[in-house]
Amino acid sequence: MIGIFDSGIGGLTVVKKIFEYMGKYQILYFGDTARTPYGGRGEATIKKYALEDVEFLIKNGAKIIVVACNTASAVALRELKEKITLPIFNVVEPAVNAAIKISRGRIGVIGTRATVESKIYEKLINPPKFFREKLRRVKVFSQAAPLLVPLVEEDWLKKPETRRIVKKYLVPLRANQIDTLILACTHYPFLRKIIQAKIGRWVKIIDPAEEVVKEIKNFLEKNPEIEKELARGSSHQFFVSDLTPKFQELAGKWLDRKIKLNEVEI
Repeated sequence: MIGIFDSGIGGLTVVKKIFEYMGKYQILYFGDTARTPYGGRGEATIKKYALEDVEFLIKNGAKIIVVACNTASAVALRELKEKITLPIFNVVEPAVNAAIKISRGRIGVIGTRATVESKIYEKLINPPKFFREKLRRVKVFSQAAPLLVPLVEEDWLKKPETRRIVKKYLVPLRANQIDTLILACTHYPFLRKIIQAKIGRWVKIIDPAEEVVKEIKNFLEKNPEIEKELARGSSHQFFVSDLTPKFQELAGKWLDRKIKLNEVEI
């Protein structure tokens, strides 16, 4: 199975893209809803949670791992790769690669505080001089947008308050005249239409969920021995560490299909 984890249910944006691009494979999803959000946690705590999440996925049959959480991708990826032997994909690097290809030189990033404070996007977009001899310099403007996650999980997608908050977060990025914007949190694609309207139609938006799924698809095409190990069919499994009627309702709504969330203790 393709194992996917996130700090909550926002990672279902990745699941939805897998259904769209690679629908024949079984999905194993874990959302750490009891401990969400990771974005306000300390580095050591995020690393601990991420490792526990991966171990749960492996224990339940995952053959490849997708870190759908931007915060965990930014903070814990190195440790995960050191300790886990399975192929691990993350939502940060594919988004960076896509942004660099299309940007004219001014990239904006919105994410959780932990993601922004990690400066992972700045480090990947503009690596140290030794490594960027042949790369052009790109200016990166990052903006923490912590209120957007609870707004999405409250399903306030059409509320005027949400539009005002989105606009406020994007004001500095508009002032810096960005031409490309990375949605560095799995929840943010649900607000894409509002974000596009507030940032300007000329700004290209990068959805990391779509980019990581493209990378996984390409990887499996080049590694048939791993691809053969993945279970096929529609017997997908969805787990959360805290189950509420709201999470169940949103999960079905976001995936446009009826699914059952199962509560487990990590």
